Amino acid sequence: MKPTILTCAVTGTFPTRTHNPALPVTPEEIAGACVGAAKAGAAICHIHVREPATGLPSMKLAYYREVVQRIKASGTDLIINLTAGPGGRYMPSDADPAVAGPGTNLVSAEIRTEHIVELKPEICTLDLNTNWFGGGAVINSPRNIKLMAGRMYAAGVKPEMEVFDSGDLMLAADLVADGTLKQPLLFQIVTGIKYGFPSTPEAMILARSMLPKGCEWAAFGAGRHAFSMLAQAYILGGHCRIGMEDTVHLAKGTPAPDNAALVAKAVGIVRALGGTIATVGEARELLGLAKAKG
Repeated sequence: MKPTILTCAVTGTFPTRTHNPALPVTPEEIAGACVGAAKAGAAICHIHVREPATGLPSMKLAYYREVVQRIKASGTDLIINLTAGPGGRYMPSDADPAVAGPGTNLVSAEIRTEHIVELKPEICTLDLNTNWFGGGAVINSPRNIKLMAGRMYAAGVKPEMEVFDSGDLMLAADLVADGTLKQPLLFQIVTGIKYGFPSTPEAMILARSMLPKGCEWAAFGAGRHAFSMLAQAYILGGHCRIGMEDTVHLAKGTPAPDNAALVAKAVGIVRALGGTIATVGEARELLGLAKAKG
């Protein structure tokens, strides 16, 4: 069996320090969480940034740059995966749904990928979903997806396609057919987001069955099913993801002290099921990164 690549999503958009005071917020904390996760066994760290003073989600290039520079300065070998998800949210106003309301951050493909083009991580995410998500509409039009993908490939960055429901995978098939998405492909199956794939074995089996042939894929479950879906992903032959973007609890009623603790538990689950954890070098080989970066 091939080794299992473990990704740690160290901080996301929705968890806050009211959910867990240990959530990393500042660039220094986020970079430190990535280093800790790598030492615990993660080959990839998936990164969002936040406003240091408020903890609110941010898209500022300066924060991404600081996180990346701090990781590199640490001497820790890991695959950096920067999100390109923010910038797709539309909140219709109550008085006129055609007018954007508070919370809308819908911006161009160029703005959403500015930090990708500038910093050139090995991987970045490319969301294929358009759905109701977290009290607003997430809009990723096929046109914008194509523009974002083009900028990612031109920068030499491998997109990780995040899919939230079956329609996203049907769109992916069209994007592969028209040449927008290029081999070798990498997918991340997202479960547990309301109105998307539920965190069930049946949903993950369906998603896996719709993936393009020959791709590498991973999956995770958001919230209380994070560890059960991690095990399910491994059992079905996929790679795995964990981190405080996905769950802020180590177990029911037990807040995670940090991302490294979540990674350590995930490593234990994979090994208990008979698997091995991929090194960073093995992950690069599996994902076709070694030649591109070599």
